[in-house]
Amino acid sequence: MTPALDGVRVVALEQAVAGPFATHVLADMGADVIKIERPGGGDVVRSWDAVVRGLSSGYVAFNRRKRSVVVDASDKRGRDVLARLVSTADVFLTNFAPGVPERLGLGYAELSERHPRLVYASLSGYGLDGPYRDALAYDLLIQGEAGMIATTGYPDAPAKVGAPISDIAAGMYAALGIVLALYQRDRTGRGQLIDISMFDATLSWLAYFPHFVWHGAGEPERVGMRHHNVVPYGLFRARDGTYVNIAIASQQHWQTFCRMLGRADLVGDERFRDNIARRANRHALEEIVEQEFGRLDSAVLFERLEAGGLPHGRVRGIAEVLAHPQVAARRLIRTVSSEVGDIPTIESALRMSESPVATGPLPTLGGDTNAVLRSAGYGDDEIAALVGAEVVWSSA
Repeated sequence: MTPALDGVRVVALEQAVAGPFATHVLADMGADVIKIERPGGGDVVRSWDAVVRGLSSGYVAFNRRKRSVVVDASDKRGRDVLARLVSTADVFLTNFAPGVPERLGLGYAELSERHPRLVYASLSGYGLDGPYRDALAYDLLIQGEAGMIATTGYPDAPAKVGAPISDIAAGMYAALGIVLALYQRDRTGRGQLIDISMFDATLSWLAYFPHFVWHGAGEPERVGMRHHNVVPYGLFRARDGTYVNIAIASQQHWQTFCRMLGRADLVGDERFRDNIARRANRHALEEIVEQEFGRLDSAVLFERLEAGGLPHGRVRGIAEVLAHPQVAARRLIRTVSSEVGDIPTIESALRMSESPVATGPLPTLGGDTNAVLRSAGYGDDEIAALVGAEVVWSSA
């Protein structure tokens, strides 16, 4: 078996999270991802921390199995190198700000005219048009502008989603768009422009919340660890201080839950007769659940929830998650080689019966410059001249 994207070459002018996440998905599925990095320090995320034995956790998380090429795009000869590399690619991806690729001679209009089969993916904060096109964009800022922060946190204190969800959402849409465009190219013979914005992606992940506003319910209140629609749902503290996570989302589960608590009287309470009523009387019901949970140790609660077939879970720290039995059973930790030795990473979430996940090392900065330039038709003397002029940089 071969990976689904075996034979697909991606040239990525990328940095930070959104672009690298997109190509990380493609690389895991077998694409040959050529990561263009800048001289001096490479991808900006390389300097964000030094958690992984001196390497950045963000770089390690999103860049395995890629090939790193360092090019000075401020030099005309460097821009010529980039153009040559793109001419060998099926996909060109950039998550630099709108206008930057055009200044480098890598705009969609120019490249598509020369390479009509090229799939061109642009990731940016707000997209290629609109009044916010040129606004600076970071995950936190987009979470705020696109409404995500309005739905998280507590009534008196908003909070952002901990993971860089706007970056990841945009990266996931970009990866999906690229695969769809490649599929369509097989039928039409032509590539196309994919315009993905972090703002659009985050807005689309607001799910049902826009309907609150459209249909008269107003702005959704921030409910902390609870659910905006389903009650009871969320974290409740047991007598021993442990949080127990529950999701009572059906009427059958509600009735079982009441019996589990020894509070069958709640089934007939008109305030809680169905989920709409429970939502209207959220605070009264949650106070009752908190009191009942506070009388029992977590071990007893987990035992009763399990026996009743009720949806529940534990609230685990990251270390506990990495030791989770499901992580072991699903083989969700992969070891990759790197310049600092073998390091663990999280395995791809994609599972396909006829397409294995591809494996490969974490690239060193400029470690693949020579090999990639040779594959693009450069001779060794030409490469040596480019290296000598500091147009490209190689650590090989």
